[in-house]
Amino acid sequence: MTTNPEIPQPLWSLLKRSSRSFYLSLAVLPGALRGPVGLAYLLARTADTIADTRVLPPADRWRQLAVVRGALDVPQTPRLREIGEALQGGRSVAWERELLARLPECHALLWQAEEGDRERIRGLLHLLLQGMQRELELFPAEETGRLVALQTTEDLLQHAYYAAGCVGEFWTGMAAAHCPGLRHWDVPRLARQGVRFGQGLQLTNILRDLPRDLRIGRCYLPRQELARLGLAPEDLLDPAALPSLQPLLQELIRLTLDCYADGRAYTLAVPRREFRMRLACAWPLLIGLATLARIRWEPGLLNPAAPIKIRRTEVYGILGRSTALAWWDGGFTRYWQSLEAKTRSGEFKTDNRQVKTDQFPS
Repeated sequence: MTTNPEIPQPLWSLLKRSSRSFYLSLAVLPGALRGPVGLAYLLARTADTIADTRVLPPADRWRQLAVVRGALDVPQTPRLREIGEALQGGRSVAWERELLARLPECHALLWQAEEGDRERIRGLLHLLLQGMQRELELFPAEETGRLVALQTTEDLLQHAYYAAGCVGEFWTGMAAAHCPGLRHWDVPRLARQGVRFGQGLQLTNILRDLPRDLRIGRCYLPRQELARLGLAPEDLLDPAALPSLQPLLQELIRLTLDCYADGRAYTLAVPRREFRMRLACAWPLLIGLATLARIRWEPGLLNPAAPIKIRRTEVYGILGRSTALAWWDGGFTRYWQSLEAKTRSGEFKTDNRQVKTDQFPS
């Protein structure tokens, strides 16, 4: 049986520096999954770095991503090194420069991987890169001052699929292939739930990053839904527009919670004997839910100077409590329901103040 090559320690270090909260789930994964999932993340993160660079105009970034996408289908391509060299000067973050420089190394590891894992990674990356290219086609260059919005809620869900929902499909296939306790999984059903799980995480990111994205010309909130409230995308540049936006925000939060309900079902479908895999699913779910609660009652949601963050102590509390409860379906469900209820009702404690359902914190 073919085995996957070891990921060198410098790449693991790079992954930890670049992945933020994802590294928590990666570190707790069963050993057989850590390597291929980590490699998939490094390749995806490199592509995302190319898509976000302001060194090149969107059309040139699109072409660079096309080179990366084409390289997924051939074992050797010298053009990957050229991409890293072309973009080095425009990256101010050290790990981004290193990531670009190591793209050929990651590509080589992909072609050394076991065939099944390689095909799953390639399938995922084709979808992620397709989504990045679609965004570069749709949204204007950051410095133009123009603002473009998605049109419909269906467009928003499609974006969330290409950005994160497809990761749920990949995660399901990888887990079923490598975890003995999952050999009887209903893979098609779990893959659908995995898509919804990923979409929920991406919707949370969209709401959290709303003011930053608006100022680089991207409005992920659907234009049709904004118009129903008498709003245009440009109106959201004014933080005072938040009260008018609240009805749409509540609809999107309910949609995200519905996605997270599938995420909970997905997590509990992992048998307790696959404890590490269950934790790797539970942690992003619970951290996402806590983030969503903070989003719902944040009076500065449209203010770019007040980014929404979950405190490190809160993250540690979620990790500790979920680790104690993840083996117990009933206990985990009650913990999830308590977080969900706070999001739905608005009872969320922040800065030592209890926020009630009929008011925002002052």
